[in-house]
Amino acid sequence: MKENVLKVENVTMQFGGVIAVDNMNIVVNEKEIVSLIGPNGAGKTTAFNVITGVYAPTNGAVYFRGEKIVENYPQGKMKKLYKGENNGKYTHSIAPTPDKITKLGIARTFQNIRLWKSQTVFENILIAEHLRRTSNLFTATFRLNMEEERNMREEADRLLEILELSDVRDELATSLPYGKQRRLEIARAMATKPSLLLLDEPAAGMNPQETDELTAFIGRIRDDFGLTIFMIEHHMDLVMEISDRIYVLDFGKPIAEGIPEEIQNNPRVIEAYLGGAVDE
Repeated sequence: MKENVLKVENVTMQFGGVIAVDNMNIVVNEKEIVSLIGPNGAGKTTAFNVITGVYAPTNGAVYFRGEKIVENYPQGKMKKLYKGENNGKYTHSIAPTPDKITKLGIARTFQNIRLWKSQTVFENILIAEHLRRTSNLFTATFRLNMEEERNMREEADRLLEILELSDVRDELATSLPYGKQRRLEIARAMATKPSLLLLDEPAAGMNPQETDELTAFIGRIRDDFGLTIFMIEHHMDLVMEISDRIYVLDFGKPIAEGIPEEIQNNPRVIEAYLGGAVDE
């Protein structure tokens, strides 16, 4: 039986009187590619923001490799405003910042590309690698970390070669074609050495050829690096081709879960999302 890498348990995210995510339960197992789909505004990116420490959930918990890393419960004014389920089940507040979540082994990309624009492709990778550095101000000042820096630069070059970005190593990130910028953002996330990679609409804005290349690329990095991938995506061809399992959100609430064939034939999914998406 595969190990649970990620478990989202009864998570509700409420902003004032608006519930963006409603009692969400999700499990992602070792080396799976799991997709989270749903109409715009369904709460998908909000769910990612809870998992990665951008938001503390109003209620619920998140586990990574069996360890609870996020937990919260309705507090302050939210005690009266709270409309979700499982009120009273959670009694502690665990709210690590995004950098601490990343150090645990969870990395993400964003719906809107957030590369360091004034840096080269190589520098984008190298900066991300510094999350794992062991040097400090003293060792850096007296150049006692030279071997570590050399190793990091070598690792950055190896990653660029494996991900077929060596040819643009010294170009500014923003000068790349859109598809390569997307690939670089994934490579930068991988430079933090995650075991769980969260991809937020990686195919957004891509043409059909770029999307096909991205589909193969995601499958390859899962296999070559042994990654577990949790993905938000609107491009249904990509989702159906590459996903092991799919979760569907509608108005913040999960309405279906299953393998691609089950999701394609689920009447609730067709009504809420897929029917409209396929015709676009």
